[in-house]
Amino acid sequence: MTPTARPTETLLAHGLGGSEFLPVPLTAVLIGGAWALTISFAVIAFAWRTPRYGRSDAGRELPGWVTSTVDNRWLRGVLAGAALILTAWLVVAAFGPSHDNPLPGSFYVLLWVGMIVLSVLIGPVWRLLSPIRTVLRIARGIFGSRVVGLTDYPRRLGWWPAAFGLFAFVWLELASPEPNSVSSVRIWLLCYLAITLVGGIICGLRWTEDADPFAVYSTVASRLSPFAKNPDGRVIVRSPMNSLTTLPIRPGTVTVLAILLGSTAFDSFSAFPQWQDFVAEQAGGDGADGNQAIATLLSTAGLLVFVGVVAVTFWSAARAVGGVQPDLRRRLPGLMAHSLVPIVIGYILAHYLQSLVEQGQEAILALGDPLGRGWNLLWLSDAHPVYIMSDHPTVTVTLKVVFVVGGHMLGVAAAHDASLRLLPRRHQLTGQLTMMVTMVCYTFLGLYLLFGG
Repeated sequence: MTPTARPTETLLAHGLGGSEFLPVPLTAVLIGGAWALTISFAVIAFAWRTPRYGRSDAGRELPGWVTSTVDNRWLRGVLAGAALILTAWLVVAAFGPSHDNPLPGSFYVLLWVGMIVLSVLIGPVWRLLSPIRTVLRIARGIFGSRVVGLTDYPRRLGWWPAAFGLFAFVWLELASPEPNSVSSVRIWLLCYLAITLVGGIICGLRWTEDADPFAVYSTVASRLSPFAKNPDGRVIVRSPMNSLTTLPIRPGTVTVLAILLGSTAFDSFSAFPQWQDFVAEQAGGDGADGNQAIATLLSTAGLLVFVGVVAVTFWSAARAVGGVQPDLRRRLPGLMAHSLVPIVIGYILAHYLQSLVEQGQEAILALGDPLGRGWNLLWLSDAHPVYIMSDHPTVTVTLKVVFVVGGHMLGVAAAHDASLRLLPRRHQLTGQLTMMVTMVCYTFLGLYLLFGG
């Protein structure tokens, strides 16, 4: 994701500050991050002997008016309607001029990064904000099941449709020939709208929960939110570690997490000059179209490798434990998948938060005049973005290190707690060693990819 240029300087690729802004040398950061994870595992292993999370009664109920406000259908209707209006406005923008068009920024920054921040803060917001879900709910309310929900959503599909949708998104951003062009984003969104609408008509609202890539993405991020609902429907506040254990275990869950983590890692790797030089060298030739096709194939292969490495290493680490029955061993990757969520969210925030803060302002301001006709909707054209994170690079890169290392430490704690619940007593410690080594490697490589380029 390459930011637009500032008036006085060009932002670093991917919205990242370089290693020169680290408060200590990069080598010390890499070694320190790995040791922090190792030491935290040692402390947890010997001081944390019984499961602490995963209880259905965990959490403290908030006052009744909080639940009433959250469930208020008028308030929810207003928010869903506002999201529908914004979607219509972006449809207008999709047919505007390419220069300073708000569609790519809204798509890559406000939707992809902004939704994860909202979901971490307050819960799975896409269920409320999804324009297609809103349209399907209205149609179902008027016409009933004759129009929406002609058949049940097949359980065997699980999250696989969402996994394919998420890969299509990251491929468009990281491997396609023209990711920032308005036409590319427009075509992707038209395909998404058509597939989601048809799927919703056939399988009902369940399609918009389990097959919509943005809904699943929001669900994953919401498992780090301090807010949830108890079985009685009351809003509660609880440790995000308890919310992690509620991550749905579906066919494709591990693949979804591998796509999210692997694609973000590849985004960092693709900024390395060595990779860029390699792609440019291999794509050299006479025809421009051929050059572009080769570059696209190489980027697609690189993206698949990163996603595949995450999936294979996590799957292998989760299954590498003795003393368990074959059925439990088969299910362990899914049962341990929630421990990847803090790592995924931490790395995504470290990688893209600067883009959200700075490019997000540019995208919002561009919404004031999407067709380039001199409009000034809500006086947005009179405002100017503030590049606060670029102006304080040391603070910014320190936050990135904290997000990465903190996410991995939470992941280690979640994996340890799950091991205490799932594994035989004599294998509870040894069964975590492969997962521990895997997470140390993720931490080391994540920090290196984030700053080493």
